[in-house]
Amino acid sequence: MIFAGDRVGVAVSGGADSLALLRLFEDLRGELGISLCVAHLNHGLRGDAADSDETFVGGLARELDVPFLAAREDVAALARRNHWNLEDAGRRARYAFFEKLVRDGRCTKIAVAHTADDQAETLLARLIRGTGSRGLVGIHRVRGAVIRPLLDARREELREYLRARGQTWREDASNEDTTRLRARVRQQLLPLIERDFAPAIVERLTNLAEIQSGEEAFWNALVEERLAAIQGKAGGAVSVEIEELLAPLPQLAGKQDASLALSRRVILALLRQAARGESDFDAKHVQQVLHLASKSQSGRRIELPHGVRVVRVFERLEFVPREASEPASSGLAARSRVRPFEYVVALPDSGAAEIEVPELRARFYLKAIDWPSTPRDTKQETEALDADRLTPPLVLRNWRPGDACHFAGKRQAQKLKQLFAEGRISLSDRKNWPVLTSTGRVAWVRGWPPAADFSARKETRRGILVRFEEL
Repeated sequence: MIFAGDRVGVAVSGGADSLALLRLFEDLRGELGISLCVAHLNHGLRGDAADSDETFVGGLARELDVPFLAAREDVAALARRNHWNLEDAGRRARYAFFEKLVRDGRCTKIAVAHTADDQAETLLARLIRGTGSRGLVGIHRVRGAVIRPLLDARREELREYLRARGQTWREDASNEDTTRLRARVRQQLLPLIERDFAPAIVERLTNLAEIQSGEEAFWNALVEERLAAIQGKAGGAVSVEIEELLAPLPQLAGKQDASLALSRRVILALLRQAARGESDFDAKHVQQVLHLASKSQSGRRIELPHGVRVVRVFERLEFVPREASEPASSGLAARSRVRPFEYVVALPDSGAAEIEVPELRARFYLKAIDWPSTPRDTKQETEALDADRLTPPLVLRNWRPGDACHFAGKRQAQKLKQLFAEGRISLSDRKNWPVLTSTGRVAWVRGWPPAADFSARKETRRGILVRFEEL
């Protein structure tokens, strides 16, 4: 957990557990070769009592001659602003404070005083609320710079240690509030189980968490490997083929339950990725994504917590992060918000004309070539326009409803909307799809051959090739 030379910030609330952790580190810092500081966050929830806790902890830090790193946070306002409960808001505020201390270089590690009792209470509370195997990992011993050295110690052991040292501590009255599930588990349920059912329940639950931690490490490695294999980027979103999402590991073909278990975890990882690390997605959210993948049609979407949107685009799903204002899909529309564009184009006599389209973050080149084409250009003949058949004004613009184009070999003009559907171009991509018009008629559509009336042929003297380049 720690190395010689570490600057360990001990998170001290003023309660018995955190004071025991501080005193233990005080005894060991010479042997471990570390320096200490005391980290304290005043949550602003208990008025004078919270201020007294801060004064008490600060006095102890001065007594030990270690830096006192304190901060205040209006947790009640934070909870209201983000629609969190107070317990969740307090936890988020604390860990944001710890992260800042590490980020600012004040500490290299943050030691938190969670105990075996805390681990057991956490698992019981999660079982009561409902949890999967991931939730049975409980409290992590190490997560980033946060370490929990007392996760095998019992709460009463720490109090005995403090009494032996003559060290007083402060009690947080909110820990006695049995309207909170965690307090009821601590004061009522866990003592009942220890007394009437399993005296070693705390040890058994901590062992379960330890075993499950190893299981989760395996699952996480497998999910990470599968994500790397199947996901692709589509603008600001992650795009996954539905077939690969529902069968993420070929070796599990025919083993439906095993494949579904992996699919659920892959989906959960994708949701957390889209939510920028927010983790409170549950089984019903995963089931919604599975239903979208297996039962819904292209264009359907679901809105999930933290502004995450999951969109079905033909045979793939796109996990759109909260910052995106439009479904981010493959192609041009994924690169920007949908904004109409229209640029008048002058044909080059030789060389190439360049048109930059900032709405697409793209550049187009209209390159003039002699005709008949040279052997190396033969493969491009079907993509060339006849310069003499193009009549000003030439306009490069985005697709508009009603646009149609007559291609060689077809009896009549086809609506571009129909072509997009056949070509599996998503609804969001279509809005920015580029076309080139000649006196209002569509002469060129990206991804298709030129219109029959404008395409190069044997008698063509000067051809025009259209090339697209992302910026």
